[in-house]
Amino acid sequence: MAKISALIEKINGGENSLFNELYGTNAETLSEQADRYARLMDEFKKMYGQDDVELFSSPGRTEIGGNHTDHNHGRVLAGAVNLDMIAVAAKNDSNIIKIKSAGYPEFQVDLSNLGIDGSQFYTSSSLVKGICARMKENGFEIDGFNACIEGRVPKGSGLSSSASFEVLIGAIVNHLFNDGKMSAVENAMIGQWSENNFFGKPCGLMDQTACSVGGLITIDFKDPANPIVKKVDFDFVSTGFALVITDVGGGHDDPASQAEYASLPTEMKAVAAELGAKVLREVTLEQVIDKIPEIRKKTGDRAILRAIHFHGDNQRVVDQVAALEKNDFQAFLKMVVESGYSSYMYNQNIFDVVHKDEQVVSLALALSELVLKRSGAWRVHGGGFGGTIQAFVPQDKLAEYVKTLEHVYGKGKCHTLFIRSKGSIKLEL
Repeated sequence: MAKISALIEKINGGENSLFNELYGTNAETLSEQADRYARLMDEFKKMYGQDDVELFSSPGRTEIGGNHTDHNHGRVLAGAVNLDMIAVAAKNDSNIIKIKSAGYPEFQVDLSNLGIDGSQFYTSSSLVKGICARMKENGFEIDGFNACIEGRVPKGSGLSSSASFEVLIGAIVNHLFNDGKMSAVENAMIGQWSENNFFGKPCGLMDQTACSVGGLITIDFKDPANPIVKKVDFDFVSTGFALVITDVGGGHDDPASQAEYASLPTEMKAVAAELGAKVLREVTLEQVIDKIPEIRKKTGDRAILRAIHFHGDNQRVVDQVAALEKNDFQAFLKMVVESGYSSYMYNQNIFDVVHKDEQVVSLALALSELVLKRSGAWRVHGGGFGGTIQAFVPQDKLAEYVKTLEHVYGKGKCHTLFIRSKGSIKLEL
């Protein structure tokens, strides 16, 4: 724990190497980030009257390879990005967690009752309760704390604001009460468990792992209880390309649209079930193709197309990692485009058939191809049906690309990012 005044002095000192890792080296950006932390510490002191605090940061993530592969125990390539959630936190010597997020009223979680409450599904309080319940079950200490949180990971952007929040809470409990002994991977697994069981949303483990571990990583979920996480040594900055995530909006929360999203893992697993397996990772593409006449009668054709996508993208992750490790960036870009086409044609998570007149992702991909064909790469990003797209843009096309996309989707909708090396952490200043 440290005094707020001492932390502000360290942040404003101008020689903060940790801030460089988290936010880059641009002087204006660093000054703005220092002001951001100072404002949040000031809000915390006014709200909770405490002066000894800890600071935390949790990044968003970008999925780079493997679209909808994790929930069927496949492989992914992902990276932590320099848009993050930050927190100021301190123990409060009670059994109550109190959290004030910027722009929202404070909510509280009573740790004396850690049971699942279906009426609280889809709330932040349910996520926090689930994380604490699972940590306690896994042998970690939990207790009450106060926290103020401010986020720069846009909701619904495909940059995983929910996963960033989950592993941020895990990091706070880990460092305030457990001396930081919980691993980054276990933090991710606990966040996913909470989202599945307390929040009521089925999801894979990629988002939480990328946010928790940090850097550019490939994850193999063949054994989801023990995912294999490997750092990928590659410097995107040296390529002369920008990683641009564009918020195209769209997406719906109505039951029909939620069912569309949920159909992705369900249909893939239905194909696997027809071959006596639980997930597609347990069967080969050849086995699927051999049994198509029988399978399609049970699952329908779309499920088979999604199985074909799974196997293609699952192998493509291996090939993408190999290309990056060989410094063959052009081969990597070619596979990004291939992954995007596979998502569109086979996985079919580009637009919601319930709202077929709204095709924000389709239009964004078309505009991207018009600008970047034969010079860059583009694909759907994350869950699909709205949200974001991803593009690798050469510097000489960056201004044109941003202008083209923001002309349609609005100023500020294109985020030019970099992969940050740190995952969800307590700031050691």
